[in-house]
Amino acid sequence: MRAMGWRRLAWGGALSAVAAGIGYAAIRTPTGRRIDRGLFAALNRGGGPIADRAMAGITELGSIGAPAAAAAVLAVAGRRRAAVRGLAAAGVVWLALQGVKALVDRPRPADADPGAARTLIRRPRAAAWPSSHPAVLTAFSRIAARELGVGALGARLLGALDVAVAVSRVYVGVHYPSDVVSGLLFGRAAARWWPRGGGVAGG
Repeated sequence: MRAMGWRRLAWGGALSAVAAGIGYAAIRTPTGRRIDRGLFAALNRGGGPIADRAMAGITELGSIGAPAAAAAVLAVAGRRRAAVRGLAAAGVVWLALQGVKALVDRPRPADADPGAARTLIRRPRAAAWPSSHPAVLTAFSRIAARELGVGALGARLLGALDVAVAVSRVYVGVHYPSDVVSGLLFGRAAARWWPRGGGVAGG
């Protein structure tokens, strides 16, 4: 407990609590459902063929395969510790959220309201809440960035990519906004909780 640090523990707990609260409001309360579906309709409406293709490509950066590929590149470049730690965190987050999805069992937009969702990719099999794509990418990118010592600008750019993947999941029609916001927060909580490696990663 002492090694983990009380501040990081508290921040991770707070982020997880907010993520759970957003999910509860969106799934269990009429106002939350109305807001969630309204935001979904606005984002899922689309911005034309070019935007459709771009979002369909961006969204796959949050699959578990993308961190695995990035980790392989880091390992080949001699940054093995960053690769292993980032990929391990991404894998743990992915597995944990599959369990949460099974417990909550929220339908995907196209299942909950057929005809109201414009689905641009194959519908995933697992339930909707929380979205694992932004969670997995956020956990990987934050931990790898910390190990690599990318600095504030690099961290912000990676954070922007996490958000882009989250937005893309709504745009392509497989998640509600609350799903992806909760996923982002769970990913950040995991990065807070993940044990520090000590220093910038080397060989």
